[in-house]
Amino acid sequence: MDNFIKSYDELPQIAKIIFALPFLDIIWAIYRIVKGVNTNNVLMIIVGILWIIPGSVVCWILDLVFTIMNKQPLLA
Repeated sequence: MDNFIKSYDELPQIAKIIFALPFLDIIWAIYRIVKGVNTNNVLMIIVGILWIIPGSVVCWILDLVFTIMNKQPLLA
Protein backbone atom coordinates (compact mmCIF):
# COMPACT_ATOMS: atom_id res chain seq x y z
CA MET A 1 0.00 0.00 0.00
CA ASP A 2 2.86 2.36 0.70
CA ASN A 3 4.01 2.05 -2.92
CA PHE A 4 0.52 2.93 -4.16
CA ILE A 5 0.37 6.06 -2.00
CA LYS A 6 3.94 7.06 -2.81
CA SER A 7 3.41 6.64 -6.56
CA TYR A 8 0.32 8.86 -6.49
CA ASP A 9 2.04 11.47 -4.34
CA GLU A 10 4.90 11.64 -6.85
CA LEU A 11 2.71 12.03 -9.94
CA PRO A 12 3.37 15.09 -12.09
CA GLN A 13 1.01 18.02 -11.56
CA ILE A 14 -0.70 17.55 -14.93
CA ALA A 15 -1.54 13.90 -14.14
CA LYS A 16 -3.05 14.91 -10.80
CA ILE A 17 -5.17 17.53 -12.56
CA ILE A 18 -6.35 15.01 -15.16
CA PHE A 19 -7.30 12.55 -12.40
CA ALA A 20 -9.40 15.32 -10.79
CA LEU A 21 -11.63 15.64 -13.85
CA PRO A 22 -15.22 14.29 -13.80
CA PHE A 23 -15.55 10.50 -13.63
CA LEU A 24 -11.77 10.12 -13.25
CA ASP A 25 -12.05 11.61 -9.77
CA ILE A 26 -12.97 8.13 -8.55
CA ILE A 27 -9.22 7.45 -8.66
CA TRP A 28 -8.73 10.01 -5.88
CA ALA A 29 -11.58 8.37 -3.90
CA ILE A 30 -9.73 5.04 -4.08
CA TYR A 31 -6.52 6.84 -3.10
CA ARG A 32 -8.26 8.26 -0.02
CA ILE A 33 -9.57 4.83 0.99
CA VAL A 34 -6.16 3.19 0.59
CA LYS A 35 -4.42 6.01 2.45
CA GLY A 36 -7.02 5.84 5.23
CA VAL A 37 -6.56 2.09 5.61
CA ASN A 38 -2.78 2.49 5.57
CA THR A 39 -2.79 5.17 8.27
CA ASN A 40 -5.75 3.75 10.25
CA ASN A 41 -7.63 7.02 9.68
CA VAL A 42 -11.35 6.23 9.84
CA LEU A 43 -12.33 9.72 8.67
CA MET A 44 -10.23 9.34 5.51
CA ILE A 45 -11.83 5.96 4.79
CA ILE A 46 -15.34 7.39 5.21
CA VAL A 47 -14.52 10.42 3.04
CA GLY A 48 -13.08 8.12 0.38
CA ILE A 49 -16.18 5.93 0.34
CA LEU A 50 -18.52 8.91 0.26
CA TRP A 51 -16.42 10.57 -2.45
CA ILE A 52 -17.12 7.74 -4.91
CA ILE A 53 -20.73 8.66 -5.74
CA PRO A 54 -20.88 12.45 -5.19
CA GLY A 55 -17.26 12.77 -6.21
CA SER A 56 -18.01 11.81 -9.76
CA VAL A 57 -20.91 14.27 -9.86
CA VAL A 58 -20.00 17.35 -7.80
CA CYS A 59 -16.91 16.95 -5.63
CA TRP A 60 -14.55 16.70 -8.59
CA ILE A 61 -14.69 20.48 -8.77
CA LEU A 62 -13.19 20.73 -5.26
CA ASP A 63 -10.48 18.24 -6.14
CA LEU A 64 -9.67 20.12 -9.34
CA VAL A 65 -9.38 23.49 -7.58
CA PHE A 66 -7.33 22.10 -4.69
CA THR A 67 -5.06 20.16 -7.04
CA ILE A 68 -4.34 23.27 -9.07
CA MET A 69 -3.78 25.44 -5.99
CA ASN A 70 -2.11 23.01 -3.57
CA LYS A 71 -0.80 20.23 -5.83
CA GLN A 72 -2.89 17.78 -3.80
CA PRO A 73 -6.62 17.00 -3.90
CA LEU A 74 -8.88 17.97 -1.01
CA LEU A 75 -8.44 15.79 2.10
CA ALA A 76 -5.75 13.64 0.55
